[in-house]
Amino acid sequence: MTEQVSPAHAIHGVVSVPGDKSISHRYAMLASIAEGDSQIFNYSTGADCQSTLACMEALGIGHTAGEQDGRRTLTIHGKGAAGLSAASGILDAGNSGSTIRMLSGILAAQPFTTKITGDESLVKRPMRRIMTPLAQMNAHIEATGGDFPPLTIHGSKLNAIDYPLPVASAQVKSCVLLAALYAEGETVVREPIVTRDHTELALRELGADITMEPRLVRLKGSAKLKGKALFVPGDLSSAAFFLVAALVAREADLIITNVGLNPTRTALLDVLRGMGANIKLLHIEEANGELVGNLQIQTSRIRGGTIEGATTAAVIDEIPVLSVLGAVSEEGLVVRNASELRVKETDRIETIAENLRRMQVTVNTTPDGLEIPGRQQLRAAQIQSRGDHRIAMAFAVAALAADGPCMIEDSEAASVSFPEFYTTLSNIAR
Repeated sequence: MTEQVSPAHAIHGVVSVPGDKSISHRYAMLASIAEGDSQIFNYSTGADCQSTLACMEALGIGHTAGEQDGRRTLTIHGKGAAGLSAASGILDAGNSGSTIRMLSGILAAQPFTTKITGDESLVKRPMRRIMTPLAQMNAHIEATGGDFPPLTIHGSKLNAIDYPLPVASAQVKSCVLLAALYAEGETVVREPIVTRDHTELALRELGADITMEPRLVRLKGSAKLKGKALFVPGDLSSAAFFLVAALVAREADLIITNVGLNPTRTALLDVLRGMGANIKLLHIEEANGELVGNLQIQTSRIRGGTIEGATTAAVIDEIPVLSVLGAVSEEGLVVRNASELRVKETDRIETIAENLRRMQVTVNTTPDGLEIPGRQQLRAAQIQSRGDHRIAMAFAVAALAADGPCMIEDSEAASVSFPEFYTTLSNIAR
């Protein structure tokens, strides 16, 4: 499928974004192994989160979609820690690395064997990063070439561990914590730098015995989780595309409502403000331990800058759209320490560079990043998303600042996280 996106002079309006993908995955998994129903408001409409639901359903956990007070709801009918049953076939995680990596922690403790795989992109993504700590917990997992899906997970009795993460990864941390729910004793996970803490907050909300310290988490096993009502904030990673759309426009006044503002995720706002973005927080409240608020973004003069170290890890998903902003900024953008981008849905460093060059933008790649000079004119081009949702959406935003219409190939990739993306974008473009 090809989507045409035309240039826009201004970005105006009020938008909402889908429920946060990261939180939706975690709520679906944890609600499934909690006792009783959990009613989830604003569960993500993205294909990745539907893959998680499909996997849980194949493991015997039902769910019901509905509506309450005009809000979309999803009720997970949890069966407790021992309530999962063996799937009749191979679990399909689709394009979702979050699904296969985090769910493996739960599957490792089940009294049955499970095989789980994914699409053509997912089977190329490394899994040893979760297999190593799970093996230390007495899990038995087989992988293609010792590192890639499909995974065959032979459930076993797990033991608690003290695990220092070799590389900062919220997915690996979450996988270990989910496995730790079934292990005897206290599991400790140590982080080199702070990563998103949605799993910890959700575990606490549902009744786990968990202690959260700076760069350290302690979780006691054998806890009984209890189902409850849960609200999923809007996805800040999805909001990033509209924030940048406003920043590349000549005129902008945009409000994004009910966005998740978890402090482990708001490095994006710090980066944008550091570049000169005029972003205001209009409202903030707490829901299930997560901060939620409304953001206003107005016409700004963007300087550019450097993203490196811990900041890179904190905004890794937003690098594609930030690269677009860097090209039109005054000073350009340098990205370092982003080698993780090479093992995403695509090699995002190369895919970003390929499409910037298609738009006649000068860009240099390094083994772990990008160097993009500023003050460049984006030209109309045929964009190749390579089936990567963040590339498709980032370059749809780039098209707003181009000198003519752009064609986004494989544009349907956006549905992985944001099925309504193109409609929402066209509604605010003037």
